[in-house]
Amino acid sequence: MNQDLLVRLFRSIDGDPNDDIVKVAETIIDDERKKGHSKLADRLKTILSKNVQTSQHFRGELKNIFGSTVSIPTDRRNNIPLATEIFRDQLRHEMILNDEIEKKIKRIEQEYVARERLAQFGLKPRHRILFHGAPGCGKSMSAERIAWNIGLPFLKVRFEAIISSYLGESASNLKKLFEVIVTYPCVLLLDEFDFIAQSRDNKQDVGEMHRIVNILLNVLEDYDGPGIIVATTNLEGSIDKALFRRFDDIIEVPKPGQAEIQRILKTTLSSIKTDKDVDWNSLSKQMIGFSAALIVKIANDAAKNSVIHGNGVVSKAHFVISLTENQLYNKT
Repeated sequence: MNQDLLVRLFRSIDGDPNDDIVKVAETIIDDERKKGHSKLADRLKTILSKNVQTSQHFRGELKNIFGSTVSIPTDRRNNIPLATEIFRDQLRHEMILNDEIEKKIKRIEQEYVARERLAQFGLKPRHRILFHGAPGCGKSMSAERIAWNIGLPFLKVRFEAIISSYLGESASNLKKLFEVIVTYPCVLLLDEFDFIAQSRDNKQDVGEMHRIVNILLNVLEDYDGPGIIVATTNLEGSIDKALFRRFDDIIEVPKPGQAEIQRILKTTLSSIKTDKDVDWNSLSKQMIGFSAALIVKIANDAAKNSVIHGNGVVSKAHFVISLTENQLYNKT
């Protein structure tokens, strides 16, 4: 196993000293030391020691990052954290995407893993990413998948804490958050980015929102930290044009095509039996234009219907009922 992969693996370990996973990790460290890899063994030992300290407020690698003297900043008036950690075991990381989008996201992950090699040639990995597209197609999930695959902790910005009715405090909150993450590796998600990134051409916006956009322009442009910033939006056209130039990669996450729809349906129903009368081709054609989230909902509703009103085998009839009930959710 190569060094980068071992380091990523150890960063994801979270538990008590007596947990089996921790004992296995200690065995790996001993093996590396016997092989003469003393520096790697010392590095792994340091990571492991910090991750199993149960006295820290944060779990896993996040306590490793913020330690006992540094914490996620809070807003001044209500003491609400400006970001929330989503623990590794809660990250959604199994996705079904078309080949083009899969390659683009995998490229982000590969560049991050190879960041030290890139640095030797004066190159930097993509670390400011914007996902845009229709609701329910996997933009936020893509950010979680990136964090899972590269082994970084995942933080989600709390805009309800960032935005303040008091003059100047919203911009101050935003700056405080970026001052903390600029030296600590994590994936920071700015979900529904358009909430604070609306175009400055909007004449109805108050001056405070213009100041927030200006601060956002500066912190994004200046960000050169060890992690990745991911922003998502459903409303590409409403974002200030200058912000687009601050991102290293802008990726549209489309609604799934017919092939992806079939895979989503079958994956969602993998733990339950389906009847032979289910025509997957016909079914997937009917769902073209649906979001991935709606397709999952339709499959789950059909499965629940089959359990409650049938023998636990999903049939064509169950899908007909589910499709009819969920047509209102389709915004196409």
